[in-house]
Amino acid sequence: MLKNHYYEGLVEAGCDEAGRGCLAGSVYAAAVILPPDYENADLNDSKQLTERRRYQLRSQIEQDAVAWAVGVVTPEEIDRLNILRASILAMHRALDQLSVQPEAIIVDGNRFTPYKNLPHTCIVKGDGKYLAIAAASILAKTYRDDYMIRLAEEYPQYDWLSNKGYPTAKHREAIRSHGSSPYHRMSFNLLGNEELSLDFRE
Repeated sequence: MLKNHYYEGLVEAGCDEAGRGCLAGSVYAAAVILPPDYENADLNDSKQLTERRRYQLRSQIEQDAVAWAVGVVTPEEIDRLNILRASILAMHRALDQLSVQPEAIIVDGNRFTPYKNLPHTCIVKGDGKYLAIAAASILAKTYRDDYMIRLAEEYPQYDWLSNKGYPTAKHREAIRSHGSSPYHRMSFNLLGNEELSLDFRE
């Protein structure tokens, strides 16, 4: 059973991101504030759930949450900032959009930069330990998947319907064959070897 909160007696937002390891597409993050005594035995790290279950839980989270929001950082911003800073910026953008001001923040992983001087705690594998982080992981993952499905209609050759931008063999082979798209992260090693070329975009 996941824990309800980390900070006793404070309005706490859980944050997580999706798409950090992808070769293409924006990085997404979500921030979620759940009711103080919230319980949901089905909530878990989004990677442990089926796609169908994630979308079912997304609806439930959006209905039950005190507040929730999703932040996005584009491939161009990722190339300019680096992926770690971009992931944290996506979380900050999600926090900016919350309709309720949190008093503390819990974050999946081990890196974060302060947000509005609020207390924050990084929790490794936090999406499998705290309900609000698990909820954020589900929102970030499903909203990013929706986005990659839309991009796949524009660029079907990269198999984004299946790989969602992650570095699969088929994805890398398509980059070799077709070149890169405007959505690829040019600061990443797109081919998985030493042939990184910043002039590879079509």
